[in-house]
Amino acid sequence: MTVAARLSPQPWMTAPESLAVFDALASGGADARFVGGCVRDAWLGRPVKDIDIATHAPPERVMELLEGAGIRVIPTGIAHGTVTALCGGKPYEITTLRRDVETFGRHARVEFTDDWIEDAARRDLTMNALSCTPDGSMFDPFGGLADLAAGRVRFVGEARRRIEEDVLRLLRFFRFHAHYGRGEPDAEAMAACRELAPRLPTLSGERVRGELFRLLTAPCAAAVWRLMMGQGIMVHLLPEAMDTDRLERLIAVERDLVVTPDPTRRLAAVLDSDRPGAVRAAEALRLSNHERDRLLAMVEPPVALALAPLVPAGDRKALRQALYRLGDAELFGDLLLVAAAIHDGPLDLTALRRALAVADELPGLKLPIAGRDLLEIGIPRGPAVGGTLRRVEAWWIAEDFRPDRDACLEMARGLLDREIEDQASGRSA
Repeated sequence: MTVAARLSPQPWMTAPESLAVFDALASGGADARFVGGCVRDAWLGRPVKDIDIATHAPPERVMELLEGAGIRVIPTGIAHGTVTALCGGKPYEITTLRRDVETFGRHARVEFTDDWIEDAARRDLTMNALSCTPDGSMFDPFGGLADLAAGRVRFVGEARRRIEEDVLRLLRFFRFHAHYGRGEPDAEAMAACRELAPRLPTLSGERVRGELFRLLTAPCAAAVWRLMMGQGIMVHLLPEAMDTDRLERLIAVERDLVVTPDPTRRLAAVLDSDRPGAVRAAEALRLSNHERDRLLAMVEPPVALALAPLVPAGDRKALRQALYRLGDAELFGDLLLVAAAIHDGPLDLTALRRALAVADELPGLKLPIAGRDLLEIGIPRGPAVGGTLRRVEAWWIAEDFRPDRDACLEMARGLLDREIEDQASGRSA
């Protein structure tokens, strides 16, 4: 395989930890390269997250060489040729070159090989089949660099066959198109996706969630989601998630306010459904309890709509009261953003920004007294404690949370005195 291009040295390539791993492999004659996402994103000038390495050496030999160099190794997937090296606290996933002998679903029976092209042919997309040596020599057996330059997401080999090997690749195609694609999607891939979409329900909810949540964080997530709907993809996954206009408005608000994209919030925006529909979506995607609870809270239109009029009015007192009732600053911000997405007219971004800033006040919105304080001033144990506490809290909220501990205790004493007076009046009568 000839060198296709040169990648300028990257900090993660020249880091002492990376060099130590490559030196350890080279000491035993093992040829090794960076592969996959780290090469793709470095070429595009994007941040690199995980560092993956491939080598022709079998996994047992890889472990022997690394341990001989004093590098800790974890046999994370040794049966499939993968180990993880921990060097300087950084993980490096190292996989032996492989070729498929038989494929069935997401799994495959593989054999190790020393052929870099055979290994690259196993990759799903051409842009993921790139590899790079530590000196920056780029290898591109399937035209991935040209596809990256054109914003073209394309399967390695025949699209239908690659999706049949693992149906999750259908969703990966749309996810990568959302993050790397430009213009019209690859026609062959689209035809294969339409044909094989009915197989999507065979995937586990966790795998589907992983792909859809990554897709939802893309700047053009609404456009790609709309594309998937038009191709008959979403009907097999989330038939309740069809409100791409609202998703588009939410994305625009997040962009204008420089708010970090959140996939659960964006899922709530695209769900054109009520609470039962959101429950079905949460179950289908196997959301965590926290994700499910956030989603259900955000799809309750009355809650978000109740906040909407407070934003342009700039009523900080009412906003603080809403925040206090929710008791969750994250959810408060989510609901404000969802309310903005529901809103059809022009938005006052300055007012929305100020409303979101109210969430920072939650730590201070805590009633300064508790039940034990009421016992100390003479309120008898039992229902009277809770009743008095609720009355003091209602007064404290109405006073915009300004009264301090002493003022709240004074209010409680006043309530106690009036209670005693009322009881005395009742007896005398």
